[in-house]
Amino acid sequence: MGSKDAATLHAILCSLLLLSLSCGCLALAAELEGAQTALLQVDTSWKAARKIPQTLFGLFFEEINHAGAGGLWAELVSNKGFEAGGPHTPSNIDPWSIIGDESSIYVKTERTSCFSRNIVALRMEILCAKCPAGGVGIYNPGFWGMNIEEGKSYNLVMYIRSLESVELAASLTCSDGLQNIATAVIVDTDVSDWRKIEMQLLAKGTCRTSRLELTTSKRGVIWIDQVSLIPSDTYKGHGFRKELIHMLMDLRPRFLRFPGGTFVEGNLLRNAFRWRETIGPWEERPGHYGDVWNYWTDDGLGYYELLQLAEDLAAEPIWVFNAGISRHDQVDITAIAPFVKDVLDSLEFARGSLKSTWGSVRAAMGHPERFPLKYVAVGNEDCDNTKPFYQGHYLKFYNAIREAYPDIQIISNCDGSSKPLDHPADLYDFHTYKDANNIFLMKDTFSRTSRTGPKILFQVFVSEYAVHVDGDTSKGTLLASLAEAAFLIGLEVNSDIVHMASYAPLFVNENDRQWTPDAIVFNSWQQYGTPSYWMQTFFRESSGAVIHPMRLNSSYSGSLAASAITWGDNEDIFLRIKIVNFGSNAVNLTLSAIGLQAGVNTSRSAVTVLTSDNVLDENTFDDPRNVVPERSDLPNAAEEMQAMLVPHSFTSFDLALDQYGELVAEM
Repeated sequence: MGSKDAATLHAILCSLLLLSLSCGCLALAAELEGAQTALLQVDTSWKAARKIPQTLFGLFFEEINHAGAGGLWAELVSNKGFEAGGPHTPSNIDPWSIIGDESSIYVKTERTSCFSRNIVALRMEILCAKCPAGGVGIYNPGFWGMNIEEGKSYNLVMYIRSLESVELAASLTCSDGLQNIATAVIVDTDVSDWRKIEMQLLAKGTCRTSRLELTTSKRGVIWIDQVSLIPSDTYKGHGFRKELIHMLMDLRPRFLRFPGGTFVEGNLLRNAFRWRETIGPWEERPGHYGDVWNYWTDDGLGYYELLQLAEDLAAEPIWVFNAGISRHDQVDITAIAPFVKDVLDSLEFARGSLKSTWGSVRAAMGHPERFPLKYVAVGNEDCDNTKPFYQGHYLKFYNAIREAYPDIQIISNCDGSSKPLDHPADLYDFHTYKDANNIFLMKDTFSRTSRTGPKILFQVFVSEYAVHVDGDTSKGTLLASLAEAAFLIGLEVNSDIVHMASYAPLFVNENDRQWTPDAIVFNSWQQYGTPSYWMQTFFRESSGAVIHPMRLNSSYSGSLAASAITWGDNEDIFLRIKIVNFGSNAVNLTLSAIGLQAGVNTSRSAVTVLTSDNVLDENTFDDPRNVVPERSDLPNAAEEMQAMLVPHSFTSFDLALDQYGELVAEM
């Protein structure tokens, strides 16, 4: 531990933990000039407590920032079917490039594939009779370099055709082509018809910026199509990058909203996400150009895989479908029927029996069990004055889904936070992106929502929230995470009407930062959580917990946000008190748990703090743990205690309670 780390840890332990005369930290506390005082009283009686929805906090996955293609989806080849250049040939084959010069090799795309839905294939003509050492051919660098690691195996699949016998080498090399990491040779005398080639490449070394090469020294013509390279050790064999999945699992999400976002809409409808074009064998998926975020996706990560992802995360799937509306065009209400039919088919794919048309397709893909799809969102950000057809479209979808699947919860894009919706819905969607100060102030947004009158019919789904300012290039600061923490505390307190919430965006590839900040940053081989990611770990036990009413008395309360919940694991039950100090003053806090029906087990109690020396501190690949929570024991935990909160901090006190069995029964 370096001197900076030791100093930071000392400050956390001394100024943020429980203060007592024996702590030896009073001198440090005295140095915190201008300290404010606050009294936080928590009513821990079960009579006053309320259950938090089981689904309060989850995840939102959108194909943005190369989150899936070149990220969570472990496929290493970019533009594997040569379709990214469009259906008209000859076309651009980026990022593929040739090995050799124009006198030795000539390549072009042709409409000669054996796959009718993606008809483009590559024609590679070898011109040299005596080719250079190592041969000539093509290479693919993947998504800013392929991460190839020594001792690991990689599954290569491709389709080839030639009128003559072929001798084709498939190699993994470093980006300059000089270091050969793995090679396998294809020798085949009968490829006059398209033939599927499958092989495994075992890496003899490590290179973070590798490429896949396909080379030959034999004169002739070879047609190549659908080239896939994927690590053999993806999560459960489902195609997901393990280390990124583990970061998601650490948040313990209760739902997964997918696949967007504006990715669902498209700038134009012709580029919107079409679920049925993303299912079935990967070779037969046409892929599409995401014209909002401006990159091609082969759609290996499709509707089926995202349902599988939700299942792997033990999260409720939330399917966001296109409502016949893009950002710049929309169909008339008279033409919406095919869109409605398409959505009903998508639900049958997820939930239908093995005997149903689309349920049988799901089963053929390897999942005979139905996916428990119980939530759908009709469009994304479509309820505004620029999209006059939305409410008419919405009612068509609502009525058809309600009739076919009466248990499915239907989410409207229209905001019901200021006035009731004028159409039926189970939940309404709420998005907010603002600067840190305004996100902090939004902690009271839903406290102002009326609870009077008839039974509340609509629950809130805060499906996109984050500190975001257009033009701000910060990559995720402590300040942003503190504001977001206060906002989530507000959602927790108002979870009688707030049903779900998720941060956005979830992922960013460092090579394609189209939106910042994000929760998780990665490249081909590394990843780290921003402070906003770590902030969410404070809420991973909140879903399904019990929330207690509390009272915060302080002249400084405008800079504070707090909540108190009771939650349990397999061994203990805890009273968790979370408090954000968003201000620049320290706070001498008195905590009082009124009506506590159990003793406090000091040996298992703990305090966790998220803070740093500067509110604009960030995490980076060089220092991925610059701003992360620090956890320490809380040996002086009691029903009433004092703690000093340093400026700009997020603190969670977990008081382990005795009489575990009795309390669990009451929960």
